[in-house]
Amino acid sequence: MALSRGRRLGIDVGLARIGIAASDPDSILATPVETLHVSDGPENEAAQWGKEIARVLELAHEYDAVAVVVGIPASLAGRHTQSTEMARSFCEQLETLLPEGIELFTSDERLSTVQATGQLRSAGKNAKKQRSIIDQAAAVAILQSWIDSQRAAPDALP
Repeated sequence: MALSRGRRLGIDVGLARIGIAASDPDSILATPVETLHVSDGPENEAAQWGKEIARVLELAHEYDAVAVVVGIPASLAGRHTQSTEMARSFCEQLETLLPEGIELFTSDERLSTVQATGQLRSAGKNAKKQRSIIDQAAAVAILQSWIDSQRAAPDALP
């Protein structure tokens, strides 16, 4: 079943950076948008997501997004980590501020950064020197995976 028309944003929340991707209006292809640098690095507390969430809200408006998909990291064994809690904190705050009509979804993002790093290496890029690109590529992987899974579902979501 096809997804309803409208752009979606994909978010990769990290300790130091947040990668952002967007889909096309038909939600077929995810592409990189930008990387935000987290205000306070790994010490970022839940109450300090203001600048980052404000930018996501600006982008949601700019892209006329109908949904935001945030990757929730976990270890390969499925255990929650510090990164898991940060992403959940980000989601909780974002959800309270999203305008009506924009839905929030979460997606398992295990290995999205590994996948992004591998793609950069395959393209001949030095992944270590391209960290902000990796975060955007991880956001693309999160969003594209979510889009593909929704398209494959018998009752696709909006």
